[in-house]
Amino acid sequence: MIPRAESVNPTIRKFLLFAIAGGAGFVTDTAVLYLLKGALGPYAARVVSFLVGVATTWIINRSLAFRGQLKDVPIWREFLNYLGAMIVGGAVNYAIYAALVATVPLVAQYLILGVAAGVAGGMVVNFLLADKLVFKSRVPPQSV
Repeated sequence: MIPRAESVNPTIRKFLLFAIAGGAGFVTDTAVLYLLKGALGPYAARVVSFLVGVATTWIINRSLAFRGQLKDVPIWREFLNYLGAMIVGGAVNYAIYAALVATVPLVAQYLILGVAAGVAGGMVVNFLLADKLVFKSRVPPQSV
C-alpha cells in the first residue's frame, strides 16, 4: 500500500519533489548538452547545459518542493542565490562528469553516463543548500 502524501515525512516528501525537479533538470541538461556538443565540444557545452538545467530546477523547486518556504526577496535575487548554491553542487557534478569523460572511454562515447554520474554526485549537496540556505524558512516549513 502506498502511503498518503500527508503521512510522508515532510523532509522526505520535499526531497522526492526535489528529485522530480532534478529529473526534469536532467532531461533538459542532457538535451542541451547534445544540442551544443558539436559546436562547443563536450566540456563547454556541459557548462551551458548545466546553467539551463539549474534554471529549470529553480522554477520547479520554487513551485513544488519549497513553495512553503519562499522568502520575501526579489525573484531575481532568489534565482541568483539558488544559482550560487547550485554551483557548489554543480562543481561536484562537473568534476565527476569531466573525470569520467577523460578517463573512461565508454563515458566519453556516451556522455549521458557522465551526466548521470555527475547529477547523482551533486544531488544531495544541492538539496541541502536549497533547503537550508536558499529557501530557508523564517518560520517552520509548511506542509508541501
